[in-house]
Amino acid sequence: MIILITVVHVIVCLFLIIVVLLQSGKSGDIAAAFGGMGSQTAFGPRGAATVLSKATTWSAIIFMVTSLTLSIFATRRGGPKSVLQGVKSSETKSQPAPPAQKPAPPQQK
Repeated sequence: MIILITVVHVIVCLFLIIVVLLQSGKSGDIAAAFGGMGSQTAFGPRGAATVLSKATTWSAIIFMVTSLTLSIFATRRGGPKSVLQGVKSSETKSQPAPPAQKPAPPQQK
C-alpha cells in the first residue's frame, strides 16, 4: 500500500511540475513592470479557469493528500521518532582551558 501511494505521489509531483511550468504568467505585459494594472482588481483580471489551472488545482490537492497519507503511515509504522535517535553520541570529556599566564614585564637595561 505504501509503495502504491509513493508511486502515485511521485507521478503527481512530476505532473504538477509540468503543469505549473506550462502556464503563462498573468499580467506579464510592460505595464505590469511599472506598476500599472489592467483592471481594478487586486491580483489582475480574473478570467475563466482554464484546463491547466484546473489540472494544477486537482494535482495540488492529490499531492497534499498523498503527502499526509505517507506521513501518517510513516508514524504508524513505528520508526524512530527523531532523525538523531539512533546516533550514538561520542562522549568526549572537555577540560577547562589552562589559565592564561601574565606576560613577563619588560626588562630594563
